[in-house]
Amino acid sequence: MRGADSYSENLFSTVRLEEFVPADHPLRKIRLWVNEALSRMDSRFSAMYEADIKGGRPSIAPEKLMRAMLLQVLYSVRSERQLVEQINYNLLFRWFVGLSIDDTVWNHSVFSKNRDRLIEHDAITQLFNATVEMAQARGLLSGEHFSVDGTLIQAWASHKSVRRKDGSDDDRPPDNWHGEPRSNDTHESTTDPDARLYRKSNAAPALLSFLGHALTDNRHGLVVNACATEANGTAERDAAAAMLGDVRKPGQRITVGGDKNYDTKGFVKTCRDIDVTPHVAQNINRSGGSAIDARTTRHAGYGISQIKRKCIEQCFGWGKTVGAIRQVMYRGLDRVDAVFTLTMAAYNLTRMRSLSEVCP
Repeated sequence: MRGADSYSENLFSTVRLEEFVPADHPLRKIRLWVNEALSRMDSRFSAMYEADIKGGRPSIAPEKLMRAMLLQVLYSVRSERQLVEQINYNLLFRWFVGLSIDDTVWNHSVFSKNRDRLIEHDAITQLFNATVEMAQARGLLSGEHFSVDGTLIQAWASHKSVRRKDGSDDDRPPDNWHGEPRSNDTHESTTDPDARLYRKSNAAPALLSFLGHALTDNRHGLVVNACATEANGTAERDAAAAMLGDVRKPGQRITVGGDKNYDTKGFVKTCRDIDVTPHVAQNINRSGGSAIDARTTRHAGYGISQIKRKCIEQCFGWGKTVGAIRQVMYRGLDRVDAVFTLTMAAYNLTRMRSLSEVCP
């Protein structure tokens, strides 16, 4: 018998959001791990809101805000406006964030304001560190062998915004810049002064960009350190040295794999000074030859590092196809660094979930 095309809504319902989410849904494990990480950050959240105890309306719970920001990365949501819209009608998003079906969703401008507070207090960095600690506790990290690399992050600014620093071209139309020689020494973007003109190679165009840097552990390719910096010729090596110094324990000797860009005498010497063995690819075409000789390349570990270092491209590829680091919709180095770090934290969570299916 044909069913009637009718619709009626019950006044009361006893169905919980938990029942709408399949038991094997990928977000279940991720939400469990995120809640574990957020519980360790309670003191940080309390310190953030100490100044607001005496007055003002309650803000968005930082735990809910952090879960919502992770959803934005995991599901490639373009903006806070679209994210808030989806949380409003998407039951899966409501469940992950921690909102009941009757809770009112925040305004997108309030969301953005509270997000900036998290960035200001380095809460995103602490969340990323918590994912690394969870990976360490589960035996997913070697702690001895690493790979390092950088990637180009296109800034949210156009060539039309690049003007002379001395203001001598203020009367020039913004689109009349073709044929004019420009450099970071004499020009800067009025839209995002932190962005720099940078090209990936001699054949590529110069774009307003930042650089994202990641240090991964060779055992499973998990990111153990990440940051974004100004785009310049030495940023990759400077950031790599700083990240290696952070992860190396006192008295420990570690190895790091890298591409030919890291084959410089300065970087190799810096690594050896801090007890890091540089397993970087040899650039025999560089003036003066390679800084790596047979004392390093003759060992079997060097060849293994050269194979494993290519896994670092997975986190960049994921971040640019699923995440939002191909071209960030934020301005200023602090915000770009926060978005890059959050994207690497989301990558770690998805990678750990995949590994848990293979090695429960």
